[in-house]
Amino acid sequence: MGVQRLTAIRGGRILDWKKRRAEPADILLRGGVIEALGPPGLAAPADAAIISAQDRLLVPGLINAHTHSHGGLAKGLVEDRVPLEMFLTASPALNGGRTLEEKYLSALVSAVEMVRKGCTACYDLAVELPAPTAEGMRAVAQAYHDVGMRAVVAPMMADRTLYQALPGLLDALPAPLRERAARLATVPHETSIEACKTILAQWPFDRERVRPALAPTIPLHCSDEFLVACHRLSADFGVGLQTHLAETKAQAVLALTRYGTSLVAHLERLGILDERASAAHAIWLAADDIQRLANSGTKVAHNPLSNLRIGSGIAPVRLMLQSGIEVGVGTDATNTSDGQSMFEATRLASYLSRLATPDYGQWLSADEVFELATVGSARVLGFDGLIGRLAPSFKADIVFLDLAHINYVPLGNPATQLVNGENGAAIDSVMIDGRFVLREGKILTLDEGKLRRDAERAFERLVTANAEAAALGRSFADVVGTFCLGQARANFQLHRALHEHDYRSSSG
Repeated sequence: MGVQRLTAIRGGRILDWKKRRAEPADILLRGGVIEALGPPGLAAPADAAIISAQDRLLVPGLINAHTHSHGGLAKGLVEDRVPLEMFLTASPALNGGRTLEEKYLSALVSAVEMVRKGCTACYDLAVELPAPTAEGMRAVAQAYHDVGMRAVVAPMMADRTLYQALPGLLDALPAPLRERAARLATVPHETSIEACKTILAQWPFDRERVRPALAPTIPLHCSDEFLVACHRLSADFGVGLQTHLAETKAQAVLALTRYGTSLVAHLERLGILDERASAAHAIWLAADDIQRLANSGTKVAHNPLSNLRIGSGIAPVRLMLQSGIEVGVGTDATNTSDGQSMFEATRLASYLSRLATPDYGQWLSADEVFELATVGSARVLGFDGLIGRLAPSFKADIVFLDLAHINYVPLGNPATQLVNGENGAAIDSVMIDGRFVLREGKILTLDEGKLRRDAERAFERLVTANAEAAALGRSFADVVGTFCLGQARANFQLHRALHEHDYRSSSG
């Protein structure tokens, strides 16, 4: 095979974080990889392809450390003022009865939104009900492949229902609801494990672009046997494992009831925590839990959008970073954060840190949170050293922002304007692996008009097909919400919510 032709991106500006200036620079690409960066006029062969980046700010693609593609076909279906456990009563209605085409479509909708908002890679915990299948995970992966994104696709699984997962909840239900809840069941965990063996052994996609992982969902929703089996598979196949950890105060309180210890201590006891593992949310953690995560090499996906949307609390990100934990930023699902904007999630990661402590020296700065949303998230995905930077040997995953857009007029401190002011509106083009996926505002890899028609048709079908399940979920919602509110009002060692009137950075 001959030497690949060089591409020169000329006329753009690259952010220098130390100087807080957008410096003019050229980039040379070969085969989707950055070969060199240098001042304008950087030497290149006469036959090099030229891409003009005149009046464009070039930044690495943002990387989503935690999302759920099944949210793409559930936009606008989650009511306001719904905490997590109430939201989970609606899960069968939001995610049930989907065809393979609808699973593909939902991932396609999420992927297109991410690309349009400057995100080039994600960790997707995709659910299939009642259990994961090789065909379903391939359909989700195919969507990312077709759009042109990088992704880690992990089947999200449980072997306990919500009503089995939360100690005391079943007994708290009124008799008619208790009887209905007692009849609900998940598939045995052995069924999910066998499906995952097939998914991992027969993965057909290039793992530099789309790779598999595992996602036992909330630990309380998984038996110890299931968690251990997932970890064993993760080790056997060398893939990542991501779970939702201590997302709500109810989870943290009920963990003490079920395990006699914290969620993190329980996972440590099971041997689940290691360098392949990552924890989404990680809000209700004490100092010793944070140290356990750090000692094990477990990474964290911080999701400020959904943490606010469903009122879960403020994650102790500064404490995590000080302990040496690798932290990335995620959006969570569209149905729990109302969008897939990594720029918005990144900005909120900075702003929320200001509510955790009045010590402004502990607040997350613009350059820190952008590092978390790129390099940090790349580490969560397992793509460390490949994506997340504009530097030689890194993949050419590049976002082109229009400096003539009002977001940058006038151009003062581009670092602050990028992190605190960008909302995706100035994105002109997005390149992944040296190939334009979005150019001058147009998605190049698919017909968005057809996607809209297909998604609207699927949405209408699913709302009708799941109407009975939606009604059942609503009948449970307030009772579940009241039960979990009681847990959230319990005396507890940690303070991660403003209504508890505790701003102490040393509280956990």
